[in-house]
Amino acid sequence: MKTLTIEIKDDKVLKLLQNLENMKILRILESKPQKAHQKLSERFAGSISKKTAEKLQKHINEIRNEWERDI
Repeated sequence: MKTLTIEIKDDKVLKLLQNLENMKILRILESKPQKAHQKLSERFAGSISKKTAEKLQKHINEIRNEWERDI
């Protein structure tokens, strides 16, 4: 069995494929088109709360300041 991705350019072709699926010759698997180059900031936007983000930012700043001290 092979899985292929096709682009349908005409509704008549979709009807034909649905008929082939009804005859159990093939199976239609619908999927959302994926963005080729999605930025990480877009991908993870909103994944943590604003309060948590502020705590993390504060902690990062504290860690950075520790490295700037003379030991």
